[in-house]
Amino acid sequence: MRTPALTSRLGAEALGTFWLVFGGCGSAIFSAKYLAPNVVTGQAVQLGIGFLGVALAFGLTVLTMAYAVGHVSGAHFNPAVTIGVAVAKRFPWRDVPAYLVAQVVGGLVAGLALWGIARGVSGFDATGNLAANGYGDHSPGGYTLVAVLCAEAILTAFFLYVILGATDDRAPTGFAPIAIGLALTLIHLISIPISNTSVNPARSTAVAFFNGNGAPAQLWAFWVAPIIGAAIAGATYHLVTGVDRRDEDITGVVDPEDLKPTT
Repeated sequence: MRTPALTSRLGAEALGTFWLVFGGCGSAIFSAKYLAPNVVTGQAVQLGIGFLGVALAFGLTVLTMAYAVGHVSGAHFNPAVTIGVAVAKRFPWRDVPAYLVAQVVGGLVAGLALWGIARGVSGFDATGNLAANGYGDHSPGGYTLVAVLCAEAILTAFFLYVILGATDDRAPTGFAPIAIGLALTLIHLISIPISNTSVNPARSTAVAFFNGNGAPAQLWAFWVAPIIGAAIAGATYHLVTGVDRRDEDITGVVDPEDLKPTT
């Protein structure tokens, strides 16, 4: 087995992050609330997917792309995850900057696509309506900055604990994407009312500037808190669990015969 070239891994990370943002944020923008007229009563009927549907959408994006390209890049799709697994000594620090750039670029392209599609209906106002994260007045439930920072740090830490455990070679083979996807679903079920759920700086960056309405000014919180949470988990996983796999990278591995020859 061989680790694919860095360019291939970066392409996989950009693709996966695009899908996470497009599928997760797209479900919140287009499908969370959808009112259809009821021809019998004359009143609108809510056919949207709500918080539960959005939570599932985010989980499914990670689950599907982890199976699709996890063997190529390790399926991080999240700067906090990349930094966390590097702190855990299961990913080389030399590749961290490139992974972060690929994830942010993939997310921003998805944000641009969502913004373009959302403008395709008459009367749509992108300001404040592109699933941005926020605190205070920009939190769905009005939660304070301190509350949001705590929630984001704790939830990202547990997300990384799940990732580090599910990718252990003693865990059931082939089921890691399911555990990771369901963990992200649970995280969203907890925290959509708190912060609109980030736990992923690339996801937050992807829509902040298209959303406006204070989101760009609050973006720092959704870099700082997830990275701190992931770093804590990465530094403590082996201490808490007694499982020390710090010499085994979370990177993609493929059969050399499946790699496209370079010219």
